[in-house]
Amino acid sequence: MDQVRAAIRTQHYSYRTEQSYVHWIKRFIIYQNKRHPIDMGEKEINEFFSHLAVKEKVSASTQNQALCAIVFLYKHVLKMELSDFGNIAWAKKPKHLPVVFTKEEAKKVLEQLKGTNWLMANLLYGSGLRLTECLQLRVKDIDFDYKQVTVRSGKGDKDRITLLPAKLIEPLKKQIDYVKQLHEHDLKNGYDSVYLPYALERKYPHAGKEVAWKLLFPATQISTDPITGVQRRHHIYETVLQKVVKKAIQEADIKKTSRLSYFPSFLCHQTFREWL
Repeated sequence: MDQVRAAIRTQHYSYRTEQSYVHWIKRFIIYQNKRHPIDMGEKEINEFFSHLAVKEKVSASTQNQALCAIVFLYKHVLKMELSDFGNIAWAKKPKHLPVVFTKEEAKKVLEQLKGTNWLMANLLYGSGLRLTECLQLRVKDIDFDYKQVTVRSGKGDKDRITLLPAKLIEPLKKQIDYVKQLHEHDLKNGYDSVYLPYALERKYPHAGKEVAWKLLFPATQISTDPITGVQRRHHIYETVLQKVVKKAIQEADIKKTSRLSYFPSFLCHQTFREWL
């Protein structure tokens, strides 16, 4: 598994992807009575995926995620050509219609939120950010003069610039003031580190002492980096906002799906951007 982790990090996959791949590779090996993957092949892989589909009834996306992990294991760790497993079929994903919230429904949900949750939700829907993109924002990514937000390493590991709603300027300034106070508190307690991807930590060794590099939505507690073991303050855990938004949808008495990933689909309406 150390070889798997090393190969994943060499490919610059996200830590979340690393966790998923390690999980599925372990399940594959345990399902086959802890046999070494190099001693298995197409037959054992198909048996495992048949088990997932028939016995565990996993979704097509989950089945494909597991297959991606197994393919990565054989291709990048064991160095076995994919042609050896040409008969392994990808699960066909069902097509679903998007669930669109009306402007009034969106306003009802946002009215149920308060404080930092309200600010994050409005950034998600007013700036068109994904949940992880919002949580990974740093102080320096907010440009009040140009009224724009810079998203670093978004989907596809691409940077982009999006709009900053005027309604959120003052709340964001207050949030940055809070980050500054928390930053000073952490420095006094010896926590002068901040997470930086790739080699940026070597390039900017003193970034942890600068407010500009601090996460815009910091966690309330210090945590340990699972990769480096360094203790630092990370961002708010993603399930915090997910649970709050789900509860807000219920309190707004909206009978549509409560999955956070579906909620922003109403953003295509210009009326909501005008409301912001």
